[in-house]
Amino acid sequence: MSLPGAAVRLTAYVGESDVHGHRPLYSEIVHRAHAAGLAGASVFRGVEGFGASSVVHTARLLSLSEDLPVAVVVVDTEDRVRAFLPVLDELGVTGPVTLEPVRVVRYGGRAAPEEAPGEGPA
Repeated sequence: MSLPGAAVRLTAYVGESDVHGHRPLYSEIVHRAHAAGLAGASVFRGVEGFGASSVVHTARLLSLSEDLPVAVVVVDTEDRVRAFLPVLDELGVTGPVTLEPVRVVRYGGRAAPEEAPGEGPA
């Protein structure tokens, strides 16, 4: 897949303990983005944060929070990302969802390591 220079970054903020069915919500978003053929998605776990509830969630040892903030980031063309937005509604994402224009300067998978002469699959 080739990703042109102009793209959009979607960031969906969810709680670590949010679920959809039996799967963490952040994982479900990544799997749905993959199934939709989007260019890429990553999940970033926050160490502290708060949202609409004004409750501060933190990873500090004394508080032992089990609901840390999580950001799911998806990058692709604007049309493809906007077409994915209804999936977030379907999954019940209630945290903020942002879109920012970005410029992709490099995109590509890693090449498979080359085998040394005489070596083959075991």
